[in-house]
Amino acid sequence: MKNYEHVRREMNERCLDAFYVSSGVNRLYVSGFASSDGVVLITPQHQYFFTDSRYIEAAGRALPDFRVERTDAENTYNRLIMRAIEAEDIKSLAFEEKSVSYSDHQTLSGALPVVLQGAQSILTDLRAVKSETEIEKMIRAQRIAEEAFENTLGVIRPGMTEKEVAAELIYSMLKLGADGLSFDPIVVGGARSSMPHGVPTDAEIKTGTFLTMDFGCIKDGYCSDMTRTVAVGGYTDEMRAVYETVLRAQESGIEKAAAGVPGSAVHAAAADVIGSAGFGAYFGHGFGHGLGLEVHECNSASPSDSRELKAGNVISAEPGIYLPGRFGVRIEDVIVIRDGGCENITRTPKRLLVI
Repeated sequence: MKNYEHVRREMNERCLDAFYVSSGVNRLYVSGFASSDGVVLITPQHQYFFTDSRYIEAAGRALPDFRVERTDAENTYNRLIMRAIEAEDIKSLAFEEKSVSYSDHQTLSGALPVVLQGAQSILTDLRAVKSETEIEKMIRAQRIAEEAFENTLGVIRPGMTEKEVAAELIYSMLKLGADGLSFDPIVVGGARSSMPHGVPTDAEIKTGTFLTMDFGCIKDGYCSDMTRTVAVGGYTDEMRAVYETVLRAQESGIEKAAAGVPGSAVHAAAADVIGSAGFGAYFGHGFGHGLGLEVHECNSASPSDSRELKAGNVISAEPGIYLPGRFGVRIEDVIVIRDGGCENITRTPKRLLVI
């Protein structure tokens, strides 16, 4: 079953006549076609893709199951939608209430003789459970990130800056076939590694410090995400103890993760390890977040997310310990939730590496 068919099934169950999909990421999910402009309309009988002259030819070739129509000054989006509404006697129109601006909502309300109903949860919930085809795309993105990491390890030297390491990661991922970045890489060394989302700077990497690299790429629309913390030149006993604590915490959370287990319970399994080691005050974020077409999706493994994980959810596994002004450690893999456990799709080793 194709994604737009899944949406139509959910529409039928909720007695919705049609679904207006305007956000880029949900258009991509529903249609499989990426564009910076366009609207998808799903009705009981058809699926429409409206777009402008920049994409009309490519969309026509890529979307044989859709009625692809071009917008222009005469045929605006609202006019094209109105024609479909009238042709199929649409009375209610579902929309993405968290993505549509107030201004656009007001315009739709004034232009279309339908009842607008927020139903973004349909798309959010569908996207949270990945098909095997989607998981394969995420694995391809993960392999690119992993190879880029290996390539970058070979060039890191004391005296390089955080920005230079970030540039190496970006260059390598793109050269290996990435379509883009999941997010701007986080590369922080020394005392700056205590900042979970620190931005790379001109700070030089020094011997005897940790270097944390958090990065990922997009392939065929889907994101990868991974973090590794390495020691430059060597490490102290304290640095090693913190690293091993984070690794044990990650392994504990991964072991707990399975369909039917609340996300908060997965987080707690990791947090308990860190807390028992005396570092509980230095782990301030969740164990993991959902991943897919976006780098942050549902479901999650956070202390506040009591929803049960479902088979097909893909989440990160990224506990960390951050000692302010001293150093930090984070280790991140990506796991697929399965019945009875989970599958770790990240292959890069996690032993404490000295470069």
